[in-house]
Amino acid sequence: MGGPPPSRFGGWAGRPLPGLGLLAGLISLIVTCPLLFVVLQAYHSGWPAAHRLLGRPLMATLLWHTLALTVTVTAITTVVGFSAAWLVSRTDLPGKRWWTVILTMPLAVPEFVHGYCWVSLFPSVHGFWGAVLVESALYPLVFLPVIAVLRRGDGTAEEIARSLGHGRLATLWRVTVPLARPALAGGALLVALYLLGEYGAFAMVRFTTFATAIYTQYATAFDTASASMLSLVLIALALLVVTAESRVGSRGRIVADNASGRRCAPVTLGHARIPALAALTAIVAVTLGVPMYALGYWLVQGNSSTLPSASIWAQTITTVGYALAAATTATLAAIPVALYAWRRDNRLARCIERVAYLTRALPGIAVALAVVYFGIRYAQPLYQQPPMLVAGYVVLFFPLALTAVRASLAQVPPGVEEVARSLGTRWWGVLGRVTLPLIVPGLGAAFAMVALTASTELTATLLLRPTGTQTLATQFWVYTTGLAWGAAAPYAVVMTALSIPAVMMVAARTLRPVQEGPR
Repeated sequence: MGGPPPSRFGGWAGRPLPGLGLLAGLISLIVTCPLLFVVLQAYHSGWPAAHRLLGRPLMATLLWHTLALTVTVTAITTVVGFSAAWLVSRTDLPGKRWWTVILTMPLAVPEFVHGYCWVSLFPSVHGFWGAVLVESALYPLVFLPVIAVLRRGDGTAEEIARSLGHGRLATLWRVTVPLARPALAGGALLVALYLLGEYGAFAMVRFTTFATAIYTQYATAFDTASASMLSLVLIALALLVVTAESRVGSRGRIVADNASGRRCAPVTLGHARIPALAALTAIVAVTLGVPMYALGYWLVQGNSSTLPSASIWAQTITTVGYALAAATTATLAAIPVALYAWRRDNRLARCIERVAYLTRALPGIAVALAVVYFGIRYAQPLYQQPPMLVAGYVVLFFPLALTAVRASLAQVPPGVEEVARSLGTRWWGVLGRVTLPLIVPGLGAAFAMVALTASTELTATLLLRPTGTQTLATQFWVYTTGLAWGAAAPYAVVMTALSIPAVMMVAARTLRPVQEGPR
């Protein structure tokens, strides 16, 4: 009775399944191969070639465009996302549940569809500020984590600050913002990484960044070496962003385990209620109202294209087929990596898990270039075949699957596997009859996230799709590049409809009832 408490990783549950570590390491190595490819390609190009490319005046322009846009949009989305989350979670704003759902819905519209909607209605939307306007629809990536923290966080500190005479703004700046800083930093990181790798929306508004230049280098000149060197610069920028986020996010306040969990009384808006409602309405109108109006307008206008017509149902079936194949593969591949990291709390397990997350810093164009190079050099029969596209999707979205599976494993009750093993069940029986059934919700979430994200992927699909094959995204792109706005609208509508279930699922999780402590 007086011995030390059992470790969560002790006993049988702390021992990996036979070969699990080797399998997890192999999967992590495979999904990070595109990063190795980019580094090796840039290295083999030689310093003289790198010097000529990096010394061009265009490089300074690309760097300035990419950094300026990333900083500007990240700042705007951070302010908008936090302000909206604070209004919905900390004030007496009417219709909070409705606002939570509607403020999340811009995520259902792919970014290149946002660009299409604005440009098709307002041709003057282009360049830097056009890109800022279009990409400001990414604010839900900040809104969602912040509102989750504010709804579930302990409100004692804010009540104490108010009781000491601090006003609303002082309490907001000194207490609420530090409380939400980790969520703010995480959301800003997602926005920044998304901006670094985005191609379709920037091509639509005719704004050049590293991602658009990389695609141009390969698609027009088939210059893999130059594209790889530009990709390496983009990856370096992404790693800088990740490093900055880890430093900023780590400064956030952590609520103690014995915190009361009490929700503070909502702030009374008073005369500010109408301006607050007007501001939220304006946000929704710009980021959701304009796309919905544009899609409806072009659907009514009909097909004005001189390009050959295509079957939207055939493209939908093709898109769903590739998305389901990628989701199945990514989810199954994530299980060994997540299991090994969960069972073995050591340096090797953490390294394998973190290495698998590195693909978050890779833009779709870099992954596509790596897969194309591998297909041409080592798998010629598979070049421009369906397995190549599925492989690209798996590499791109593997971190999504791993995150969901790892989170579900964290909810498995400690010792449940030990009990099953003590009853004489073999390790494969414990895995199949105990562990996997307990994480089925996480597996479903991983499958859904990868499938729905893959169904709207554009950049990698443009390079990896089999010859003569079109997905919803690529067929949409064919029509928009030909300025056939009416013909492109149905494809945009279907892609948006496919994304709505995932967005609704995220909003529903955010709206789960919060258990309050005693008041």
